[in-house]
Amino acid sequence: MKRHIVCYGDSNTHGYCAVTGGRFDEEERWTCLLQKYLGDGYLVHEEGLSGRTTCFDDPVHEGLSGLDFLYPCLMTHEPVDLLIIMLGTNDTKERFGVSPACIALGLKRLIAKAKTTECWKDGIPNILVVTPQNIGREYCTTPCASTMGRGCAEKSEGLGKEYEITAAAMGCHYLDANALLTAGPNDIDFMHLTEEGHGQLAAGLASYILGKVFPS
Repeated sequence: MKRHIVCYGDSNTHGYCAVTGGRFDEEERWTCLLQKYLGDGYLVHEEGLSGRTTCFDDPVHEGLSGLDFLYPCLMTHEPVDLLIIMLGTNDTKERFGVSPACIALGLKRLIAKAKTTECWKDGIPNILVVTPQNIGREYCTTPCASTMGRGCAEKSEGLGKEYEITAAAMGCHYLDANALLTAGPNDIDFMHLTEEGHGQLAAGLASYILGKVFPS
């Protein structure tokens, strides 16, 4: 059986394209490119939802708490060999009123729930936490600022340190997308990956997975 990898994230995992307002295609999204890089021995599942948070209920849109959907998602794809979590960007919205440390606590809850879900191959949880690319401070000059609110870029810049500590404490693998990417976020909303960014993220993740998570 192939190794099953679940990619659990938000619009940057779904593949939102700020240029078109649509979605990057299967030759461009990092999840699909990851599948290509890993090869036939792996099955990569795309589980990205625009607006998804780690654990916070959005008062404006329904169904966006990552914690609430995690169980059915993992059980749908069992047996799971690796869960990749890349969330936190939406948690920075002003309406949630939470700090980077509190967002990391949301991540911790998510990891704890994942570890106790009976979806794992051989019963062994295997989780890779990825800190999302930082929101560019220029976002505050775009229409997105009216709904995102203030301070989002600064909060996103604080996630890396908090996530690294959380991942270590919870026994997870860890990567910071900001260390993998030389391409910045797009120059339209300054929050979403560019096509180049998707490619760089996929290549970096594939190298880490094959070298550290499933070394041959």
